[in-house]
Amino acid sequence: MPSTISSDHAASYQVLLARDARFDGRLFVGVTSTGIYCRPICRVRTPKPENCRFFDTPAQAEAEKFRPCLKCRPEIAPGNPLAWTVMDASRTLARQAALALDASLDTKAASGELPRLRDMANKLGVSDRHLRRIFQTEHGVTPVQYLQTRRLLLAKQLLTDTRLPITQVASASGFHSLRRFNAAFAENYRMSPSRLRGEVKEKTSSPTAAPSGTLQVTLSYRPPYDMARLMKFIAQRAIPGVEAVDGLTIRRTLRAGALDASAPHQSGWIAAEFVLDKARVRLSFSPEWAGASATVAAAARRWLDLDAAPHTVHAALADLPSDGNGLRLPGSLDGFELAVRAVLGQQVTVGGARTLASRFVQRFGVEVLTPWTDIHRAFPSPESLTDVPIERIAELGIIRSRAGAILALATAWPALQAAWSTHQGPKALIDSLVALPGIGPWTASYIAMRALSWPDVFLPNDVALLKAMKQLFNTANQREADAYARRWQPWRSYAVLHLWNSLEKTT
Repeated sequence: MPSTISSDHAASYQVLLARDARFDGRLFVGVTSTGIYCRPICRVRTPKPENCRFFDTPAQAEAEKFRPCLKCRPEIAPGNPLAWTVMDASRTLARQAALALDASLDTKAASGELPRLRDMANKLGVSDRHLRRIFQTEHGVTPVQYLQTRRLLLAKQLLTDTRLPITQVASASGFHSLRRFNAAFAENYRMSPSRLRGEVKEKTSSPTAAPSGTLQVTLSYRPPYDMARLMKFIAQRAIPGVEAVDGLTIRRTLRAGALDASAPHQSGWIAAEFVLDKARVRLSFSPEWAGASATVAAAARRWLDLDAAPHTVHAALADLPSDGNGLRLPGSLDGFELAVRAVLGQQVTVGGARTLASRFVQRFGVEVLTPWTDIHRAFPSPESLTDVPIERIAELGIIRSRAGAILALATAWPALQAAWSTHQGPKALIDSLVALPGIGPWTASYIAMRALSWPDVFLPNDVALLKAMKQLFNTANQREADAYARRWQPWRSYAVLHLWNSLEKTT
C-alpha cells in the first residue's frame, strides 16, 4: 500500500477525534465492534482506538466486510481529487484507471454494461495484468471490487434518497438483474435492499418536499465553500429561460444528450440547493432521468466543484489576494453549450456575451417543461445547428467569423467528444479545438478549464489576467506571467479566478 494517512493509526485517530472535514472522502474508519465504516466527520460516539481500522477508500473498507454507516452515509462523501502529477507514473496510472471506472459507471450503469479491463488497459497504454497489479497496489482492492463498491454505494444512495422502485434502483446502479442485485447487496451489507430502505425511513426524515415526481439525491462537499462567489459567477452569466439563481439554489434546463451521448435521452431540468448547516447539496432532477442517476450526480459534482480540497488549494495560492478559503471552480453540465458561449464571449463583456447567448437560445433552442415558469428553454444541440445557414446566426448580432466558429463546433462535435476526458488532461481537447476556424488558444483553454473542470489552466493572452498580474507581481508580459504562475501548479485555474476577482476590488 502507498504511504497515506490511513497507514498511520495514531494520526488517523487524531483526525477522527477532531472530526476534521479536510479528510472527508480521503479517510474512512471501520469499527470492529459494530462492523460499520464511517466518514471521519460522523457524529456518532467516537470508538476506542483499538476498535478502529482506517482505510483510504470505501472499497477497501467493504473488501474487509465493513458495512456503510446509515448516519454519515459514506456514499455521499466528496471524491478524492487526483493529484495531477507524473512524478509517480504507476500511481498516476492507477488513479486514472479508478477515474475511468467511475466514468464507466456514470455513463453505462443504466444499460448494465461494464468496462473490460483489457480495453481500459489498452487506452492507458499498458497490459491488463500490469494495470491490475498497480491498481491493487494503489487502491488495496481489485478493479472488480472497486467497481462493485461504487455500484452498491450508488444503490444505497438511491434507496435512501429516492422512492424509486427497487427494480429501477438495481438497473440505475448497473446490475443486470434484480436477483443479482439482491444477492450482492445481501452479501456485502448483510441486509436486503427493502430492509435498508425500511431502516432508513425509521431513522431519518422523509425526503424533502419537491415538485411532484422529482428525483432527489444528496451530495456532500468539504467546507468551507464560497457560495456567494459561485452564485454571483453563475448569475452574471445565466441565460434567461435556461438558468436562474435563487438564493442558494441554481435551477436550469439541460438538452438531451448534454451529459453523455447515450443518456439522458431527452431534455429536462436540474436544480441544486445548498444546505448550509450540513455541508450538503440537495440535487433534484427530471424523473425521466432515473436510469442516469449516476451520470447526473457525477456531472453535478463537477459542475459545482464539490470534490475540491479547499484547504489544499488555499495553501498553494497563499500569495494571492482572496476573501477567504473556499473558492470553487464553476464547471459546466453541457460541454457544447459552454463551448458556444466561450465563442460568443470573445472580446465582449460578460453582459454582452449573455445578451448574444439569450438571442441564440431564443432562436435555436427548444421548449422544455419544468416546475418553474422562468426556466423553460433548453440550449440547442449540435445536431440541430449543422445545417443552419450562417446568415441566420449572424443576423442575431453575432459577427460572421464567430457564427462560422459555432457551426464548425457543431459539425465537429462528434469527433471532439473523443477528446472529452476528465481524467487524461486537456491537451487533446485543446489541440482539437484550436484546429477549428475561429477558435484560438484562449477560447480552447477556457473551454478546457470549465467544461472539463480542469484545475490547472492558466489562460493565455487574457487581458484582465495580465492586468491583475502586473498590478500584483509587476510582470511585464505573458512570458513573465506564465513563469510566475508555475508556483501555483496544479491549481492555476483557481489562481485565474482569484486574479479576476482581485480586479473587482480596484475598479
